[in-house]
Amino acid sequence: MTASPLRLSRRSALILPLAAALPGRARAAMPPITDALGRTVTLKAPPERIVVCFNYEEFTAVGGPGAWAKVVGMSKTLWSEWRPSVFRRYSAVIPNLAAMPDVGNTEDGNFSVEKLLALRPDLLILAEWSFNVLGEQIKQIEALGIPVMVIDYNAQIPARHVASTIALGIATGNEERARTIADIYMAKLGDIQKRAAASGRKPKVYIELGQGGADVVGNTYWKSMWGRMFDLIGADNIAAGKLPGAGGWGPLNPEYVLAANPDVVFIAGSSWVNRPAAVLTGFDADVATTRARLAPYARRQGWAGLTAIQSGELHAIEHGLSRALFDYTALAYVARALYPAQFADVDPVAELRQYHERFLPVKFEGTWMTRLTPVGA
Repeated sequence: MTASPLRLSRRSALILPLAAALPGRARAAMPPITDALGRTVTLKAPPERIVVCFNYEEFTAVGGPGAWAKVVGMSKTLWSEWRPSVFRRYSAVIPNLAAMPDVGNTEDGNFSVEKLLALRPDLLILAEWSFNVLGEQIKQIEALGIPVMVIDYNAQIPARHVASTIALGIATGNEERARTIADIYMAKLGDIQKRAAASGRKPKVYIELGQGGADVVGNTYWKSMWGRMFDLIGADNIAAGKLPGAGGWGPLNPEYVLAANPDVVFIAGSSWVNRPAAVLTGFDADVATTRARLAPYARRQGWAGLTAIQSGELHAIEHGLSRALFDYTALAYVARALYPAQFADVDPVAELRQYHERFLPVKFEGTWMTRLTPVGA
């Protein structure tokens, strides 16, 4: 997607000088922040007018619900329409969320610089993929006096997870909390990797996006998100080297999947709306519904002969967990399916529940990860 050139209306041009005169600009200076890409972000003072464009749960976990009092705008559709069941829960506990102004988003190609400027922010927080789409506009936005901080949980590069988390902590005045969460993430990741390596095995794994249901061949992943997570635990991702483009995602030929014969298959679900055949996971999903939506995949042509299907290793897992600060819970679930002996004492769902109870303001419930065939059946 190509970003359009930055054009300012007369009204927006008049708004810009006001940004320098916002109340509180005389507050104590802040140390420079290093963002996910290693960029130095310089803020004149603790930000009081923030625009957040992705990773809303991460912003909430690090800054706490109170950090939203300083948010004046967001890329709202990515939360309110992509995952409305999640947005609804957070709106119930964050007073200004439902009425939050929307600046558009790069995914739909409607990110509005004019709407951004009208909010007079003193910090813009962007996911790495949005930052890349905006390209030259970033320099123009920064030249207009708006610092841009990049966070990245999609790439599944642990150093970026940590840098993003600490950057959010400094920006929201919660650095100690951020470092605590980052330490938990690294400790959990280290333990998972150590256990996986102890297996001495490299099982074959396949994941497919379950948005369209079993009649549609969904995307799989290689260089980021689920693909990178498989790399972190030494699994043999059958999609590696088979997907074109820098992004490393797209559908695989069904015949190739059959020939590759994965040991374990995951279907990535979510709480998509108007997708009646999609694999449903998340807050609103009960396990019976999730399994009912997952079952048609086992009946796909040729799949009955797959090792994964014959051994009962067909799983549903929440897609949002592939780009989250608490994704170590999903990684533990994947690792337990691939290396059961090494993870017999690990309860990924309990880990996810504990994270919510400790760092998030919403009650944990629903089905986020499950096997089609119950253990022992």
